[in-house]
Amino acid sequence: MTSSQNAGELDLERLFTDRVRSIDASGIRRAFDLGASIKDPINLSIGQPDFPVDMRIKRAAIRAIEEDRNGYSLTQGLPELRTAIWSHLEKDIGWKASEDSDLMVTVGTTGGLVLAVLALVEDGDEVIIPDPYFVAYPQFVKMAGGKSVLCDTYPDFRMTAKRIAPLITPRTKMVIIDSPSNPCGVVLTSAELLEIVELCRDRGVLLVSDEIYDAFTFPEALDDGRCPSPARFSSSMLLVRGFGKSYGCTGWRLGYAAGPKPLIQQMAKLQQYLFVCAPTPFQAAAAECFHVDLSPIIERYVARRDMVVKALSDVTNVTPSQGAFYAFIEIPKHMGINGAQFAERAVAEKLIVVPGGVFSSRDTHIRISFAAPEQKLAEGLSVIRRMMS
Repeated sequence: MTSSQNAGELDLERLFTDRVRSIDASGIRRAFDLGASIKDPINLSIGQPDFPVDMRIKRAAIRAIEEDRNGYSLTQGLPELRTAIWSHLEKDIGWKASEDSDLMVTVGTTGGLVLAVLALVEDGDEVIIPDPYFVAYPQFVKMAGGKSVLCDTYPDFRMTAKRIAPLITPRTKMVIIDSPSNPCGVVLTSAELLEIVELCRDRGVLLVSDEIYDAFTFPEALDDGRCPSPARFSSSMLLVRGFGKSYGCTGWRLGYAAGPKPLIQQMAKLQQYLFVCAPTPFQAAAAECFHVDLSPIIERYVARRDMVVKALSDVTNVTPSQGAFYAFIEIPKHMGINGAQFAERAVAEKLIVVPGGVFSSRDTHIRISFAAPEQKLAEGLSVIRRMMS
């Protein structure tokens, strides 16, 4: 670089932190960007619900904007939304507002998880996460200076107390579970969740339950008509849920976190400086979500899950999804390739999938999202079947 360039250009590479250098761009986002570059792709890569937001929710948002509810809300959320959430939680898991428990509205479920990690994890602390995992978990922990400890859940993808227990050390601060899970679609049973609750309680570790897909639990995995949740066995844990995936409004960035009041207070303190608050007009609309009947949509997604199993179960191992809208599909060993290589070959067929290595220490699978129109899903499954056969 010449002296004139030195005078006019800033060497940003020199200024970047080790923190940001250590974080890779999301493999899901790379697949999504690739799909945008292909004409008429079969894009089974991203978990974006393909149904419109219910008109009641849309009208509530429009009404809030027209009524000039466009400024900041309280950091912990609009009072009427918090009241609606408490009412829902009381019916669903038996939690009530009290001196010991609190909740806050967050900027998506991601916001709630980030705040929890920043409130509890520092240099050298450990967080146990499932393997396969949601892509953001290890990055959140890394940002806080902590270490992710992977809980191997292969081949059935069930994160059980028996698998978690040997990983707990004096440096363990939290265990994160997600059920229904991304990328596997597995739903833990109430019995499995109770064992995890008891383990975390006995070892003095915070349990964080990421239930962003709770409303997308398929009928065969429901417990008394509800998504199984560890929150029914303990309030000394953090429950994180959201609106975006369940109600088709992912771009609204709305979630909530509920748990012990001291933890929620510390998370709210961080939110004041990081996010201020979740988007106010969308908060005003979100209470309507609890009045929307999702059963027709769930039935449609169950049918899509069945399409995946029928198309692929005789050419590879497919664990039938019990919730969310993903299938984690093993690449047959006879192909002699890994997930990244499979995804690269699929591009030639205009098919976009995500390599399993994006979610795991192994790269033996691919993840597809069946939140896609049936015709596109059928085309994609035909390509996968042909490639695997």
